[in-house]
Amino acid sequence: MAKTREFKAESKELLNLMINSIYSNKDIFIRELISNASDAIDKYNFISLTNENVPRVDEYEIVIERDEARRTITIRDNGIGMTEEELIENLGTIAKSGTKAFLEKMKELTEANANLDTIGQFGVGFYSAFMVAKKVEVKTRSPFSETGYLWSSEGVDTYTIEPIDKPEIGTEIIVYLREDEEDVSYSQYLDEYRLKEIVKKYSNYIRYPIKMLVTKQVPKEEKDKTEYETVQEWETVNSMIPIWRKNRNEVTDEELNEFYRYQFNDYLDPMKVIQMRIEGALNYDALIFIPKKAPYDLYSDKYEKGLQLYSKGVFIMDKCKELVPDYLKFVKGLVDSPDLSLNISREILQQNRQVQKIANNIEKKIINELKRMLRNEREQYIEFFETYGVHIKFGVYENYGEKKELLKDLLLFYSSETKNYTTLSEYVERMKEGQEYIYYATGQNRELIEKLPQMEQLKEKKYEVLFFTDDIDEFAINMLREYEGKRFKNISTGDLGLESEEEKKEREEKAKEHKGLLKAIEKALKDRVSEVRLSSRLKDSAVCLVSKDSLSLEMEKILSNMRGANGLIKAERVLEINPNHRLFKALENVYERDKKAITTYAEVLYNQALLIEGFPLEDPVSFANQLNELLIKASESEK
Repeated sequence: MAKTREFKAESKELLNLMINSIYSNKDIFIRELISNASDAIDKYNFISLTNENVPRVDEYEIVIERDEARRTITIRDNGIGMTEEELIENLGTIAKSGTKAFLEKMKELTEANANLDTIGQFGVGFYSAFMVAKKVEVKTRSPFSETGYLWSSEGVDTYTIEPIDKPEIGTEIIVYLREDEEDVSYSQYLDEYRLKEIVKKYSNYIRYPIKMLVTKQVPKEEKDKTEYETVQEWETVNSMIPIWRKNRNEVTDEELNEFYRYQFNDYLDPMKVIQMRIEGALNYDALIFIPKKAPYDLYSDKYEKGLQLYSKGVFIMDKCKELVPDYLKFVKGLVDSPDLSLNISREILQQNRQVQKIANNIEKKIINELKRMLRNEREQYIEFFETYGVHIKFGVYENYGEKKELLKDLLLFYSSETKNYTTLSEYVERMKEGQEYIYYATGQNRELIEKLPQMEQLKEKKYEVLFFTDDIDEFAINMLREYEGKRFKNISTGDLGLESEEEKKEREEKAKEHKGLLKAIEKALKDRVSEVRLSSRLKDSAVCLVSKDSLSLEMEKILSNMRGANGLIKAERVLEINPNHRLFKALENVYERDKKAITTYAEVLYNQALLIEGFPLEDPVSFANQLNELLIKASESEK
């Protein structure tokens, strides 16, 4: 005879939230019921090994059946089952120790219209069935009871328990689906392919076979494959053994590649596969992939970083962002740990020490693998760097250089001495005796940098120069500051320290001799430059624009293009003139004949320097008119 009982007060409140709250991910009820079935089998297996009175089971399984006519989904296992007392204890009082915390968090998330997909982490996964069910029945029998029991509830105030005849040990849960609503289709769970899809997504790596009756097209006759008929066969729909739990020597590269392509929807094999198995105080497996091509939306605001998170092979979360630092956001993969404290919400998970420890270990493993690749597989590393190098540079720069020591040896640059990439370590090994700085130049590409007037002195003295062509390069290097005791020096800022004492003395004497000319040019340019001086770095070119040490010209361009800059960010500009160029002699002659005329020449020189540096002219029309005027004067003077 059926006994009717009331749910506890907190259980009623939880059921009400389950049934009536806006809950976007109703699929998880299948995951939770399958997880419970798997746990029940685990318990039975352990007890059967330790208690000789409990019969052994030859083959454990979880079976899912659909009944479209009755609108039911049945999930059956041959696990431990429950006695009447256990039914009351487990299903009548919901999550005794965690209900209050769960209720508070669920209310909070419901009010925010959030998607809580970690319901089972509070031990209340069974009740997720009431999100889709108008009624739930549980038929169960424990090995410690000769009687089976039927637990039944419509998820309101009460539930009933009655004895039934159940020969088999285990549990059978029958979910009676609600009728479809305007914005919710409950019938979708009766669709064979949809149900298989959900099982594969959430429970593909449950270690026991999950069997379903599936529809197949088979030939009517074995030898004649022209005519087919529709049949239904039992099929194991889950993979059971996760590929990441297998030893590396048991898995082929093709199997890993195939898994990656399927799991992460990529049409290319990954560039690199990194497998981890950690056993100790915290146990976990990790399988990390570096995609061959950057995800198409990697640089969009909608891109979400993170690794898939599993617990005991059960899918928990698709993008656990706490497992990956921002500069490695391009990596894909998963982590599976039986030890995570998952009786918490995702908000608290962000501060979980276990997750942070796993994240730190994964980061170090990836970086060590990249360093190994750079040492032993240079071509592959170059391929990686050309795809993701900007992220490594960002990692050097972000958080005030927190990771710069970890990442500095992964940086690659082209240089004036090599056709291929060079590391900072290789540059330092080639440095001249007594060389004080690591020199670098910035620009759009190698070809333009090599033509810069500022390169002339370094070329003459055969000093190697690193070429920075990414916007972030100089930011990263400024954060790094030095490498192996050698400071970085932009060839377009300050004194390069390459003049001999004799050269310096000669330039200073010329500067004194032509002080009036230099001051006249400086006055003509007013506040556009802070200084006009004779150059030591120019050998063939007539003029160049450099900056004082605080802010480089290239960084001025980058910062000025940022939102809200409004042209307020300016480097302190210096116009340098080559004292050994024929143009300087021409300027001397003009200044001696007509001191006022020097203004036009000063404007032309400055605009010429701007063009060389890639800056827009302030007044292109005026510049064209000044050039025309000078050409006409030159033509008239030749007559």
